[in-house]
Amino acid sequence: MQKACIECGEKIVGRADKKFCSDYCRNAHNNNLNKDSKNLVRNVNNQLRKNYRILEELNPEGKTKISKSKLVSKGFNFENFTSIYTTKTGTVYYFVYDHGYLPLEGDYYALVKRN
Repeated sequence: MQKACIECGEKIVGRADKKFCSDYCRNAHNNNLNKDSKNLVRNVNNQLRKNYRILEELNPEGKTKISKSKLVSKGFNFENFTSIYTTKTGTVYYFVYDHGYLPLEGDYYALVKRN
């Protein structure tokens, strides 16, 4: 019994458990399988990456204070973050992976890095 490549349908030669006729078909199949089916996912991931780079750039020492206007001028989007951390005292930090920010009075933010 001959098997056919699940990407292009060509005849498969070789091991009995092979699914693809070539590396090209294997890569094409996996790329199609793993591509973002919606622009929303891709756009949110891009914004998270951008937010992360901004926080990393503005907070090289691991702890600093910065104005909201500086974050906004760099293109920071406050709607996209990966997690929220609430301390025992009720202080709420917003994190983009391991970089976080805390809203302060007067349109300032404390930037922190989780170790």
